[in-house]
Amino acid sequence: MKETNVLQKPVSREELLRRAKELGELAEKHSLESDENGQLNDIVIEKMKEGGFQYLMRPKSYGGQEVDFETFGEIIRTVAYHSVPAAWITYFAIIHETWPAFLPKKGRDDLYGRGELMADVFAPVGEVEDAPDGEGYIVSGTWNFCSGVLWCDWIALGAIHKMRDAEEPELSLFIVHKDDAEIIKNWDTLGLRGTGSNAVKLDKAYVPPHYVFPIKRVVEGATAPDGNYEEDYTIFNVPYLAYFLSGFSQIALGGLGRLVDDYTEKTKSRVRIYNNNKNEKDGSSGQRTLGEITMEYNALKNIGADYLKRMQYYRDNGIRVLDEKEREELFAMRGYVSKHSAQLATRIIVNLGGNAIYRDGHSERFVRDLIAVAAHPTHLYEDAMVGYGKSILGFDGHPMW
Repeated sequence: MKETNVLQKPVSREELLRRAKELGELAEKHSLESDENGQLNDIVIEKMKEGGFQYLMRPKSYGGQEVDFETFGEIIRTVAYHSVPAAWITYFAIIHETWPAFLPKKGRDDLYGRGELMADVFAPVGEVEDAPDGEGYIVSGTWNFCSGVLWCDWIALGAIHKMRDAEEPELSLFIVHKDDAEIIKNWDTLGLRGTGSNAVKLDKAYVPPHYVFPIKRVVEGATAPDGNYEEDYTIFNVPYLAYFLSGFSQIALGGLGRLVDDYTEKTKSRVRIYNNNKNEKDGSSGQRTLGEITMEYNALKNIGADYLKRMQYYRDNGIRVLDEKEREELFAMRGYVSKHSAQLATRIIVNLGGNAIYRDGHSERFVRDLIAVAAHPTHLYEDAMVGYGKSILGFDGHPMW
């Protein structure tokens, strides 16, 4: 069914957060099932679509609302507090609606006009050749980790190729409809199991030029190739990758917040039967551990909040390209939050003891999910710190992030 390009009615912050909480709670009810099946229940996806989250960062001329960054972050954290995989898919549903904004008009009209969800994989593993028609491209390859592909119709896949109007090869995303791709169900992982991040295979799929997202050019400050049709569009006025990657830390913080709250409540009521039946809350060890965990969590939250404040500053000042040191500092901030969220989650479950490791509880699932979040290449701690350190010393940082 065709979607009309009528502006969606703006939704208040309070209503968006209410919808996010409902979505998270629904996903949590089905979390064990999702973990076992390797995908969210379809009713969770329908709830997400009903909430309209996929419209939140579209251009206004295509039915978007363009929420502020603080609200954006709180939506993701709210869902993650109940279900990290559901927050992952919600986050991707939001940000994947931004790259069509940079396509030629025909491409963005097609993708925005049908109301279908979108997936992508940035990894440049595809093979591309110029099509015989002198316009399009022939794309082949297999891409793992295509989050949300089970529920998406459009898929953007990375490859490095010398485009017809370029002087050298560059990273672009080549967009195909799911009907032209093969989904390989290979998603069997430690964590984030509910995301259904299966593989995608293309075998000489034709991609017209208006279905190519020129990610390298956008990172260098380009907007739409046919002109800046909406000058105040938020995503035309920020560093694209810095925004695109901003939600990963919010996912980690939302899931970690749930573990910290659970740990606090269990500390209040826990009795240590092998320690003379002492109440945990009355001992200095339990008190100190709770204080340390809470302080570490608060420090990570401050980093996550600072990241989003910087995004707002870029937006307010129309900054689309960052200097090397600041670009790598953002990478380091993401890496720091991801690593220490996973470490703190592991400390929490170890301190909670044997009763916390049963699969029908949620603690072990949150820990596994946060470890999986930390493994994503866009915020790998070691890469991030090397890149940041190099930039401080005046060298080029990480080549991508």
